Amino acid sequence: MEEQLSGVVTHIVYHNAENGYTVLTLAGDNEETTCVGYLADAQEGISLELKGGYTEHAAYGRQFSFREYTYVAPDSAASIELYLGSGAVKGIGKTLAGRIVKKFGADSLRILSEEPERLAEVKGISLKKAREIGTYAAEQAGMRHAMVFLAEYGISLRLSLKIYREYGEDLYEILRTNPYRLAADIDGVGFLTADKIAAGAGVARDSEYRIRSGILYVLTGILGEGSIYLPEPELLRKARELLLVEEEQIRHELDYLAMDGSVVIRTRDGVRIVYAGTYYHLELRTARMLLDLNMPTGISAEEAEEMFARNGNESGILLEEEQRLAAVTAVTNSLLILTGGPGTGKTTTVNELIRFFRKMKKTVLLAAPTGRAAKRMQETTGYEASTIHRLLEMSSPAEDTPEAVRFERNASNPLEADVIIIDEMSMVDIFLMHSLLSAVSCGTRLILIGDVDQLPSVGPGSVLRDIIASGAFPCVRLTRIFRQAESSDIVMNAHRINRGEQIRLDNRSRDFFFLERSDPNVIISGIIELVRDKLPGYVHADPYEIQVLAPMKKGALGVERLNTILQRYLNPPSPDKAEKEHGERLFRVGDKVMQTRNNYQIEWEIRGRYGIASDSGNGIFNGDMGIVRGIDEFASVLEIEFDEGRMVDYPFSELQDLEHAYAVTIHKSQGSEYPAVVLPILGGPSLLMTRNLLYTAVTRAKSCVIILGSGRMIAGMIANETEQSRYTSLDERICELCGDGGAV
Repeated sequence: MEEQLSGVVTHIVYHNAENGYTVLTLAGDNEETTCVGYLADAQEGISLELKGGYTEHAAYGRQFSFREYTYVAPDSAASIELYLGSGAVKGIGKTLAGRIVKKFGADSLRILSEEPERLAEVKGISLKKAREIGTYAAEQAGMRHAMVFLAEYGISLRLSLKIYREYGEDLYEILRTNPYRLAADIDGVGFLTADKIAAGAGVARDSEYRIRSGILYVLTGILGEGSIYLPEPELLRKARELLLVEEEQIRHELDYLAMDGSVVIRTRDGVRIVYAGTYYHLELRTARMLLDLNMPTGISAEEAEEMFARNGNESGILLEEEQRLAAVTAVTNSLLILTGGPGTGKTTTVNELIRFFRKMKKTVLLAAPTGRAAKRMQETTGYEASTIHRLLEMSSPAEDTPEAVRFERNASNPLEADVIIIDEMSMVDIFLMHSLLSAVSCGTRLILIGDVDQLPSVGPGSVLRDIIASGAFPCVRLTRIFRQAESSDIVMNAHRINRGEQIRLDNRSRDFFFLERSDPNVIISGIIELVRDKLPGYVHADPYEIQVLAPMKKGALGVERLNTILQRYLNPPSPDKAEKEHGERLFRVGDKVMQTRNNYQIEWEIRGRYGIASDSGNGIFNGDMGIVRGIDEFASVLEIEFDEGRMVDYPFSELQDLEHAYAVTIHKSQGSEYPAVVLPILGGPSLLMTRNLLYTAVTRAKSCVIILGSGRMIAGMIANETEQSRYTSLDERICELCGDGGAV
């Protein structure tokens, strides 16, 4: 049953300025109550009316958890003096508050808001200061009114603050005439939120503002599917389903958006294709920067061959033909793409290149898209490697979107290196590639390494694939499988899968096993036994290092169900382990967790001895994994240690971006390598159960792969060459700039 509580705030125990989460003490009815909830303007001395209910906290006792709040004007001289003396109004302290109330009594707040100049009648307040106090009080009152007004539309406190800071008192007129401006002007306000506001404001369904905003919403939404543009027929269909208006009206507003540059329309094979203008130019600039970097170094192939011959003799490592071609190409050109499957010698080639360039007194930087990939790169090369975000020195962005991300390293402050080597390029999306290229000076060698046959990046674009498809840059594909790798059935089966050849499932292997099972519950029991009991000793790893990979999130063998069950067996409840419930998830100290979206603003630090921070920064990204080390109910945070030892105080208010990671989808495993991988494969839609999905899963394992499920489904996946299409055109932009025409 909902209860109501009112009183004066006497103490702010905790306030998060980002999301408004507040712990406060409220005095009313001759008692003080600890209250917790989300509050925009947390000030001691303000009067509040709260709606919610009492809860019993294990550590902090009885609390009032409020869901709604209303600011109430203090109505007595004593409460007004307490409010003004709290510092709630800039320029007024306790002494001045006493003088103001002594002069005006219970009429003090009316004077403050309606006749602020009269404050100059009080000793110590000049006319100028009186006006400044009045201005600040008016701004504060306006913000509070806006918070309450926007809350009626279901807009979060954090978003309401952004809207008010953007528009101020103009927001009411904007919401009345064109609420869709919010979707265009403010990150975090999408079309659906603006549409809800517009419906409440009586904006017509066929409003030109609504149709234009809806078109841009569709063109932005496809980024989540990996695409950069849409064919016009598909765009019209999606927009019609969203807006419920006639197609002709959509066409008319689409042409208007093209005229003002909000969208770009091109033609391919007689069909118009439509880009949001921002993303068309993002691909175009990326293509331009790639071509600017692509230049000869002035060293001939013969000279490079001689250099490597000498270097090889000294190091004792002789590169085979394809590796030598890659090495020579890296020396004679400023840009090289090196691709190939597992066991083809990419690491050996890179190590020789690093050794060669360092011997030439060249500075070399190494990076990869994720912390796990960077750690693996560092282990295999013996040299320091970082994430691309850390390499580019990401600064905390004002907004939490890819477009808002800012890097200290850019065209004005480029990376200081002679050679930059980027691994796991298949994971790099168009946003990150554009930022990377912006920070690379012409004349710097850039070496891009990746397996083009793996799944594409989680973010938009098909960067590695499109660069190779353009044919405009030096590219070497390693195909020979080396003798050492030939002893690994993981490597050999991965290549067979990639070629579409069926694999043997007879268990005559030391590192690749198959258990035919048809019952999902039997499969899950087998997974628990393998991860908890059998595999740790076999691969000499902790159970948490062994990764269960599943094709899907939902279903009997989806990661959501698997995580619920695996948590129960791998990290069972204990009186010593704190817990935090959030929706349908229960987080427990010791849980293995994964970040599910890019959070560019969240802060982390790496702690040395005695907990002293040795490094710090911003950003936890989609796919980053960690362990819950603590739960602090008072501060409302989970203490999580992510990859590379990055400690994060993770707010309860953002737990929707966190999920358990005892099992993860194959898509989310890209760029990672695990001692052992367990794959439950029993069934699924043909569009998902594809050859490159299975190939990606198998290549995540270092020492052991175990598949539990259907041999027939595995055979079907190998035969299924289907790949989920994404609409990208970096290769075409490159070809256009090269003067080769291209498909457009």
